[in-house]
Amino acid sequence: MASTIANFYNRTTTADMKDWPRNAVLYQPYEEEQILLAENASCLAVRTYLKMLELPVAVEQRANAEFISPGGRRTKLPVLRVENFIYAEFDHIVTFVEQNFNKSLSVDLSSEDKDLMRSLICLAEHMLTNAEQYISWVDADVRDTVTKQRNGCVFPFPLNYVQNWRKESAVKKQLRMADYLNVNLDKVIADVDHLCQDLSNRLGDNLYFFGEKPTELDALVFGHLYSIFTMKLPNNVLAQTINKHSNLKTFCSHIDLNYFTAIEKGKMMK
Repeated sequence: MASTIANFYNRTTTADMKDWPRNAVLYQPYEEEQILLAENASCLAVRTYLKMLELPVAVEQRANAEFISPGGRRTKLPVLRVENFIYAEFDHIVTFVEQNFNKSLSVDLSSEDKDLMRSLICLAEHMLTNAEQYISWVDADVRDTVTKQRNGCVFPFPLNYVQNWRKESAVKKQLRMADYLNVNLDKVIADVDHLCQDLSNRLGDNLYFFGEKPTELDALVFGHLYSIFTMKLPNNVLAQTINKHSNLKTFCSHIDLNYFTAIEKGKMMK
């Protein structure tokens, strides 16, 4: 059904698109009570990317955001609607914006740096999404006290149990395909720590990963790290791991203050 809707919306040709419209909409689950860690990271990454490009978009929080998505590889979120186009997830939205509006954050990078940036985006999204989904659905404490309550809160009984079962099955299938379902927490944390060390080394004392201007990599990494830092979980081992890399924490603070003027004042990690 979702793919049918997407085909209907996406039949407009590239030639029909000129300027970024004022009525662009980004759909995501409710932040305060519903959205899960990996979904929040993906949604925040796209919002940051659009802000960095200065492309205005109205953010609409909907209980059924996942179900109006045309699909995707991991979270299926957020969902961007621009005129008759509808796309979901960071990679697809970035490609759509670049191809239809000729907008890019990495236009000044060399070919070699663009290739490196794309590789880092793939690696960071893969590793961090795996970790976020593992913590949310495999760690029993987080799953039973936070994840299931948030995921099922918008559905009446007994549909909330059905939706939790459906979501848990889908996520565990993804983790199984990534060889991440049956690993232990120490392995997850070690992988995240290794990734963060690589990112920290790449960042150094710069404001952004490729110098003084942000790229798509900065938007993606900020979305994931900030979400991990700020989402309240009984097991905050991911945040503790990332917090060891002080320049990544400074990096998040800089983007938060410059592009969101503090998403919520006083919420930034301590």
